[in-house]
Amino acid sequence: MVRFSVLEQPLDPFPRYEEMRRSEPVFLDEESGLWHVFCYDDVQRVLSEHAAFSSRMGGSNPSETGQLFAASLVNTDPPRHRQLRSLVTQAFTPRSVEALGPRILAITDELLDPAVGTGSMDLIEDLAYPLPVIVIAELMGIPAEDRDRFKQWSDAIVAYTRPDAEPAGHGGAHQEMAEYFLGMIEQRRRRPGEDLISLLLAAEIDGQKLSVAELLGFCALLLVAGNETTTNLIGNAVLCFTEAPGTLARLVAEPELLPTAIEEVLRYRSPVQSMYRIAAVDTTLRDRQIPADAPLVAWIGSANRDAEHFPAADTFDVERSPNRHLAFGQGIHFCLGAPLARLEARIALEAVVSRLPGLAVAPEAQLERMDSTIVYGLKELPVCWQP
Repeated sequence: MVRFSVLEQPLDPFPRYEEMRRSEPVFLDEESGLWHVFCYDDVQRVLSEHAAFSSRMGGSNPSETGQLFAASLVNTDPPRHRQLRSLVTQAFTPRSVEALGPRILAITDELLDPAVGTGSMDLIEDLAYPLPVIVIAELMGIPAEDRDRFKQWSDAIVAYTRPDAEPAGHGGAHQEMAEYFLGMIEQRRRRPGEDLISLLLAAEIDGQKLSVAELLGFCALLLVAGNETTTNLIGNAVLCFTEAPGTLARLVAEPELLPTAIEEVLRYRSPVQSMYRIAAVDTTLRDRQIPADAPLVAWIGSANRDAEHFPAADTFDVERSPNRHLAFGQGIHFCLGAPLARLEARIALEAVVSRLPGLAVAPEAQLERMDSTIVYGLKELPVCWQP
């Protein structure tokens, strides 16, 4: 075997992960030159040890190269990473996130109200996609008429399987996003507001403003991370809840279980299945020698099914505790937006569970995964209930 792929069974990659954990937990794909890492301890190490496994990526001018994320938090190492992260931490403190709760609830109700009496909807299109897009667009001060472009861009950007293989539309989405955000940045320079873009424009690190590349990186990261993770968390949760017998009835009877159930969704069907790193130095994983500058894929979706850390790992358990999943990453790159994603998911799922009795996946549904091995989510999720 010289190649690893989960594309044969994209909705159920987990048996393939298990096979790799057992047979080749640290695997070199000779065709692409990518190293793949599958076991929990190794994935945790790759995500945590930034001195050995760097987040850097190429590209110095995002507006020209399409490498929008090159100067963003997710692809920056210390000490610059620490400086950049400190700028946006204030926008995502527990208090500031909780303050968004009433608005998130209002948006959820606005989206659900038209559907409740009909008995059916596409949960992705009608709720899971628009909710986080509206929230992040409002935080960034983006006009409502531009929200649909957000989803098109972020879908195109997550739909690639490895750094050296970009599908059609990926570069175009980067370019369109760069041009759009350059225009928004220029607007905010002239007329600052209370939004995140204005906050970043005003911010300084050691007396210096952010570069244009860093501003673009922040905007792109907030857009993609701000909607893709939450959209797929909500959709994956409904799929998990409807699959596991008795789970929905239990959550209706014991709504206090919902936060624990959401953590189990994050483990069982992680919205982000993998993360890329570059070996910063010659290093070793298990008995394999990883040369400096080698690219690696840390398979979060596999780590979260590792039976050495999760008893009955292939069973969805709404009471699982402890649940030290890696769905939001680890170490300095732990997802800054995790509290917001959890809050949006909890509010949306509370409404779904309480307002849609007898919820089930529509019998005729043909479920398809998004075109990405990095992100795990459904293109559509037709559901029905008793109106």
